[in-house]
Amino acid sequence: MLEMAEFNIKEYEIFDAENKILGRLSSVVAKRLLLGKKIAIINADKAVISGNRNFIVEKYKTRLNLMEKENPEHSPYWPRRPDMLVKRIIRGMLPYNKPHGKTAYRNLRVFMGKPPAFASAKISAMESKDPNKLYVSHMTIGELSELLGYDYNR
Repeated sequence: MLEMAEFNIKEYEIFDAENKILGRLSSVVAKRLLLGKKIAIINADKAVISGNRNFIVEKYKTRLNLMEKENPEHSPYWPRRPDMLVKRIIRGMLPYNKPHGKTAYRNLRVFMGKPPAFASAKISAMESKDPNKLYVSHMTIGELSELLGYDYNR
């Protein structure tokens, strides 16, 4: 786990993912990372994915089970933990196989909940639709992670 002593909050632009649509938040964060900014996301487990719950769960369960026949160790890895899942989704929006994409990815920090060090930090505002006013159903990343097999109590 990243120690807060190593983490200088003043260098980072902080986004609160609570009740934000994950795709919109991720695209904004990916663009800013590519511009060379350092980004921290808090409350990652409360970010929202819009769409049919059953379809979302099936899509991510399929991704978890992808295996390369010749060498299963070379298969893509999709985490179950909410903060790592958000980080992996943002990685998909970056040119990760290029040096500037890897550098941008290293400048990203994602946290479940709100760490005490962020109590007095300034949180960047981002426009987002209220998930309760969407015309489609939705679920949080925390709910998705539990359905994929993540256990918060462990």
